[in-house]
Amino acid sequence: MDTYVAALLLGLGPGAVYAALGLGLVLTYRASGVINIAHGAFAMYATYQYAELREVGDLVLPVVGLPPRIHLTDTPSFALALTVSLVMAALLSLVTYLLVFRPLRRAQPMMTVVAAVGLTIALQQVAVIQFGTGNRFLTPVLPQHALHVAGATVSSDRLLLAAIVVVAAVGLWAVSRWTMFGLATRAVADDEETTALLGRRPAWIAAVNWMLAAVLAALAGILVAPISSLNPTGYSLLVVPALAAALIGGLSSFGLTVAGALAIGMAQAVLLPLQQDVSWLNQQGMRELIPMIGVLVVAGRRGTLIPGRSAGAVATAPLPVVTPSRRPLAGLLVGVVVGVIALFVLAGNYRLGLERSLAAAVVCLSFVVLTGYVGQLSLAQMTLAGVAGFLLARLQGELGVPFPIAPILATIAAAAAGLFLGVVSRRLRGVDLALITLVAGVAIQQAVFGNPLVTGGLKGSSVPSPTVFGLDLGISGDGFPRTRYGLLTLAVLAACGYGVARLRTAPLGREMLAVRANERAAAAAGIDVRRTKILAFTLSAAIAGLGGCLIGYSQGRLSLDSFGVTASLLFLAIAAVGGVTSVGGAVVAGLLAPNGLVFTALDRMFGLGEYQQVLCGLAVVALAVLRPAGLVHRPARTSRRDAAPPDGSPDPSGRSGGVDARLAALPGWLPAFGWLPTSRRPAGSGRSTGSGRPVGAHRADRSGGAA
Repeated sequence: MDTYVAALLLGLGPGAVYAALGLGLVLTYRASGVINIAHGAFAMYATYQYAELREVGDLVLPVVGLPPRIHLTDTPSFALALTVSLVMAALLSLVTYLLVFRPLRRAQPMMTVVAAVGLTIALQQVAVIQFGTGNRFLTPVLPQHALHVAGATVSSDRLLLAAIVVVAAVGLWAVSRWTMFGLATRAVADDEETTALLGRRPAWIAAVNWMLAAVLAALAGILVAPISSLNPTGYSLLVVPALAAALIGGLSSFGLTVAGALAIGMAQAVLLPLQQDVSWLNQQGMRELIPMIGVLVVAGRRGTLIPGRSAGAVATAPLPVVTPSRRPLAGLLVGVVVGVIALFVLAGNYRLGLERSLAAAVVCLSFVVLTGYVGQLSLAQMTLAGVAGFLLARLQGELGVPFPIAPILATIAAAAAGLFLGVVSRRLRGVDLALITLVAGVAIQQAVFGNPLVTGGLKGSSVPSPTVFGLDLGISGDGFPRTRYGLLTLAVLAACGYGVARLRTAPLGREMLAVRANERAAAAAGIDVRRTKILAFTLSAAIAGLGGCLIGYSQGRLSLDSFGVTASLLFLAIAAVGGVTSVGGAVVAGLLAPNGLVFTALDRMFGLGEYQQVLCGLAVVALAVLRPAGLVHRPARTSRRDAAPPDGSPDPSGRSGGVDARLAALPGWLPAFGWLPTSRRPAGSGRSTGSGRPVGAHRADRSGGAA
């Protein structure tokens, strides 16, 4: 019993970190309606900054390509390092809010998730470039005295961490209840526009809350660093259990958030001795399943993860229109011809980059089906691809199942995993679905991909080359990278791309678009909404599984990093850059994939290979603000007869003539600095409102559901 008591008390340490991060998530959501999954990355970078100041006295700016280090002192003190780190976290959060999330306040809620993904990827890679990938352990900040509690011995820093977050939660509750700033924050959460009419500035109220959240996150990261190894990926993913705790608190209650976080931390800690006593619990990744269980319980009890904001919240922009391909067969032939010529013309690293891009484009096609057609956002597509990839290694490598039977079976397994995910999350959509797939992706990564029996441990899993009738179609061999593998990948991409393009005009595709536009209206029209969403998940997972098989053949040996959560986030980022509403967007996204053709060219010409994830993350952020539909998307044109009349009255497209039409074209970042013309068009007005309104264009509420 003493062992379990000690484990419970030790769990207060990580639970306190989850609580601090969870409090920050509650602050940002209450003030701006944003679920900032980049919150853990802010804490990670601030902790690295603290470590650098304590060790060498350098200020390391979160930039690359410029001299980022500024030497401050030869004798750094704790007070200086802590102060500078907290200030940097606050300023980084302020700049992020003003330049990224404030302009996205009227965008689709899913775009805030995409932007946060881009920030996470960029900050992780910046930390890798500036500080390296090795684990670092810091000097303890809090005293570590042995305390005897209920017959168990525990270090005092765990109890102090828990006490600090409890005091912080009480302080935040008191501020929100009895101060003018707290009341204004609550008013912004209820009705932003009315709060502005009363003389308050919602943008700056939200900005202060964002800075406060970043300071809490940075402080928690610094205090827990001595008892947890510091690395870019692990620290960034601390946001997952923190998110589970914030969802337990309904993204509104500080007390319930802290209680949920401490409970998760203690449950994870007590699982360690329990696994020694109960043999069937002694499995890899069981600790990461606890946050997922908590999120599933919340979703089951409430029917949703994120509580909807009031009707007074600002309206969001319509989803981008999914235009049908006019001549899919002609586009297929042109694309195949161009691909074949490129495979034979290019050589060496350029051909290798092109072949990797073709495989990545297949994975990106899965986002077109799931996100572009149905409006569902998944952060676990590469996890589904990994199911097929690792199973392919077992089937073809160890069991001797021949090609093409092995990749077909692996693809069916990925489709089955997608079917299960679709059934579990059939009641969710938008940001809710993104969050639950993020939590599930982390759990599967640790519980399944982290199991040496599945992935082969440190040595990884070997994937034999595909062979048919004695012809080796693998990438390795004479003339590496061989054109045969490129032709195989091109054929799979062409078949999948043609199928996805034809799906847009098929009855199932039209049902998907109707579900994306308005689930209630689709159900009223006789469409089985849940069946349509489950089919979309299954088909999307199958396409991702095919991409996972191609990636396995390309790499030859798969490891945990091949299909981890970071890979899922990165593929979502490049898919968003290319555009998730068309096959062409998926092809462009494949060209931008890690080690793909574009970044191979950038590395060979300008030596920018190590900056590819930074550039990709920043591109996602910029496009989320300036061009959320992606590079390939072409907005619908407005005919002359729909133009605004000379007197300036509104036209059918929702725009107005004269000065208002010019003001509507101003950049979206101007309101971030408090400048908003009074004659600007009403928030949320769409491109088309008449009977000719395209399928898929609608407004959504802050939680991502159809309005």
